[in-house]
Amino acid sequence: MNPTHLQVAIAQIDCVLGDVRANADKHIEYIERARTEGAELLLFPELSLTGYRLGADIIKVALGRNDPLITELAEAGRGMTVVLGLVEEGPAAQYYNSAVILRDGGVAFQHRKLNLPTYANLEEGKLFAQGSFVDVLRDGSNWTLATLICADLWNPALVHLAMVSGATLLLAPINSATDASEFSNGRSWNLAVNFYAMMYGMPVMMANRIGEEFGARYWGGSRILDPFGKVLAEAGDEETLIHATLDYDDVRRARFALPTVRDSNINLVHREMGRLQAVVGVPEFVRNE
Repeated sequence: MNPTHLQVAIAQIDCVLGDVRANADKHIEYIERARTEGAELLLFPELSLTGYRLGADIIKVALGRNDPLITELAEAGRGMTVVLGLVEEGPAAQYYNSAVILRDGGVAFQHRKLNLPTYANLEEGKLFAQGSFVDVLRDGSNWTLATLICADLWNPALVHLAMVSGATLLLAPINSATDASEFSNGRSWNLAVNFYAMMYGMPVMMANRIGEEFGARYWGGSRILDPFGKVLAEAGDEETLIHATLDYDDVRRARFALPTVRDSNINLVHREMGRLQAVVGVPEFVRNE
């Protein structure tokens, strides 16, 4: 990757629910299209290999990170960085809503979704195991990648953890349908990602899907923002590939003008979280004894 400029793309696609092979073929098609258009990094939506409303079928579509299909997709994306979503079968038959970053023919990084929604008509907390950490992909370049999946971004503390870990680009694969909740719409997501981009001086790539599952309509609207919150590219409600050029000098200027990361005061936050845990975690009648 160029140390200053990064050519990025988002594949806004529809998924065939439960048909991993068909979805993988579509991934390969979009990888080739993105390569032709000069993309160095390509982002797919949440659970892009499987579709979203899987129910108990998550067992049927789950893949280990060393599955031959993952290797096939990694080879297809060789020379690029490709980020896609899947049901991951981890150790001890635990199933995760995961995003994997493919690079150099293999898995370079994975993120397991942390914030599993159980509100409105969403039931992820009943189906998936919960991830256990926030980390970033460091490769020695200017572009340190943080990946947070959909509802992870509705917990601002998780975004903050990624930022103080050194992230300079936030990847946000989502599955947002109009019936999920009153907040699952283009206006709410635009507000959220615009805030994070501006507040942390960080480009954001948000990849949503399109199509329908059991009456739920996925509205698309994928977008790429610069570190000032300006939309560089935005999709409508159709299958498409959008792309943009990110400039690290913009990150430098944004973070100098608004030094949120510099002034985050990690020691203060750590101390106060420990104090609050000690106070809130003990019932009042016990504290008063």
